[in-house]
Amino acid sequence: MAVKKLRPITPGQRFRIAPTFSEITKSSPEKSLLAPMKKTGGRNNSGKMTMRYRGGGHKRRYRIIDFKRSKHEVPAEVLSIEYDPNRTAYIALLQYEDGEKTYIIAPQGIKVGQKVKSGESVPPEVGNALPLGKIPVGSIIHNIELRPGKGASIVRSAGGYAQLLGRSGKYVTIKLPSGETRMVLGACYATIGTVSNNDHMNEQLGKAGRKRWLGRRPRTRGVAMNPVDHPMGGGEGRASGGHPRSRTGLYSKGKKTRSPHKYSDRLIISRKGKK
Repeated sequence: MAVKKLRPITPGQRFRIAPTFSEITKSSPEKSLLAPMKKTGGRNNSGKMTMRYRGGGHKRRYRIIDFKRSKHEVPAEVLSIEYDPNRTAYIALLQYEDGEKTYIIAPQGIKVGQKVKSGESVPPEVGNALPLGKIPVGSIIHNIELRPGKGASIVRSAGGYAQLLGRSGKYVTIKLPSGETRMVLGACYATIGTVSNNDHMNEQLGKAGRKRWLGRRPRTRGVAMNPVDHPMGGGEGRASGGHPRSRTGLYSKGKKTRSPHKYSDRLIISRKGKK
């Protein structure tokens, strides 16, 4: 996919860098795979705001995505590549030989009419889903399960990919987009290829209104608040606010927040950001 720089005939277009949607082949979703989405505006069941800076936004419907790829050894044809307002990646509409339709996260380079399949004996080609233990070492993968049968939970956003580095017993070693290297059970499924829409990182919204369409309200800086509202507020003139911290006083900019006894510590070989 590519992005385009708009001719600035309005102020909102001057800094806009927009997607071309050249990979999209269908504009309307499959009705049988839609589910309603209710907006909360950041409020809980008693109406209290528990998450600030949320609200508004265009009405959306959820596209039901098949993250498990549990229909094994049955070929499916790619009917269309579609836009999903609920995620950064594109989605692909599949139709199996028995007529069932499902959505999957579209890999980069997948084409309409292409056949994809999942299972232990399928070839490691783009769009196919295999157990990690059956994927060749060095392969680029995405949509990775962390527990067998639970469904893909990591490496699902636009342009994301992980690399399978090696095998050791019932575990395989993968390198994640964050730079972290960890072990995952070889029975967990993953999809071959890179997630679509890798130019998403180059987009620029161009105006505040487009952010509001996404359901995000203006965010107030802590240093611009009063002391009663934020630990970094108050002071004479334009005070820096002291050490950066959250509204609840939790230090940011370097303080470790991960539990020192987390269950997955034994599976992580090297942390993200470390050589």
